[in-house]
Amino acid sequence: MLAAAAGAAAMAVASAVRSLPYVAGSAVVGRTVAVRNGSWGGTKPLTYSYQWLRCGSGGSSCADLADAKSQTYVLVSDDQGHRMRARVTVTNSAGSSSAVSRASGVVRAAPTAPPPGPGGQIKLADGKISIPVANVASPQRLIVSGVQFEPIVVRSRSPFTARFRVTDTRGFVVRGALVYMLGLPYGRIANVPEQETGTDGWVTFQVQPTAQLPLANGGALVVFVRARKPGENLLAGVSTRRLVQVRLGSP
Repeated sequence: MLAAAAGAAAMAVASAVRSLPYVAGSAVVGRTVAVRNGSWGGTKPLTYSYQWLRCGSGGSSCADLADAKSQTYVLVSDDQGHRMRARVTVTNSAGSSSAVSRASGVVRAAPTAPPPGPGGQIKLADGKISIPVANVASPQRLIVSGVQFEPIVVRSRSPFTARFRVTDTRGFVVRGALVYMLGLPYGRIANVPEQETGTDGWVTFQVQPTAQLPLANGGALVVFVRARKPGENLLAGVSTRRLVQVRLGSP
């Protein structure tokens, strides 16, 4: 019996990695990641144990994490800016061997929760929060907070671009607001149809000057701008009005 057992042990094949373990899951603080075992050869049964490592941003200079010995790991704030690996140790009747997983992505900060407030919030690339105009109600008001002209000095009667951004009194960017512009004195630019603001709160008009637009250095075209909520009275509700100007110059 002893000889047979010794012979069986001698014939056992030690565990050996065939394909490396890897880390699965989003590398974001607060999320749970898991190490996948990869593929192993060797005499079965195989048993697995784990050790998580925190590495530098390039995936090297790794250090064991105390008490992080499960197949899963919850990323903490200290992991931010680092990559994670896990050491997988596989044991069978012939002994044990280990392999370190491929590195995770660089751990990112948890996303910032949107501020409390109206529904329909969308976080924009510039950090501002966009909301639908339907969620702006009194006592809040719309504001024409951004103005851009291209070119900044109009020197010809070729079309130019006017852009306006609408926010509300809380600082939210407002999408779906109706914006109207009118040149003063009347008749210096062609009528421009009312348009809606986009997700980023901006609306863009192509403006066609008329022959009445005086092109002279030091001059200016005054523009009346109105933003309103669809369905509300033009002069009431959350509507707003603003006078802006674009500089004029000689050709």
